[in-house]
Amino acid sequence: MNKNVFIATVIILLSVLLASVIFFGGSKDGRDESVVVQNVEVVDGVQYVRIDAKGGYSPNITKVEANIPTKLIVKTRGTYDCSAALVMRDFDIKKTLKPTGEEIIDLGVLKSGQEIEGTCSMGMYGFKIVAG
Repeated sequence: MNKNVFIATVIILLSVLLASVIFFGGSKDGRDESVVVQNVEVVDGVQYVRIDAKGGYSPNITKVEANIPTKLIVKTRGTYDCSAALVMRDFDIKKTLKPTGEEIIDLGVLKSGQEIEGTCSMGMYGFKIVAG
């Protein structure tokens, strides 16, 4: 095999490897599960989860206590993208959020291991609440 064929083969293999890392590496939706954000507060026996909606949802993953009444507060601030169209299939919720404001959603009492997912109407952005 001559030198040019060898170099071309190495370049192709490295390109395929790089493309695989970009497309298949990490979580499917870009969530970084190692980041811990303090967005849960218990007040008078009710657990409040705060999520910001603008250009996606932040934080993407929230861990909460099980067996406590839980309310989700979705905050918008100049939100005109897809994240203003909130869908939570487990609760049959389809809401268009105000561009600026807060929407409070009663999630009830979550059981240990229960996962609640929310997405934008197009499914591009999402968040997850995990009771443990």
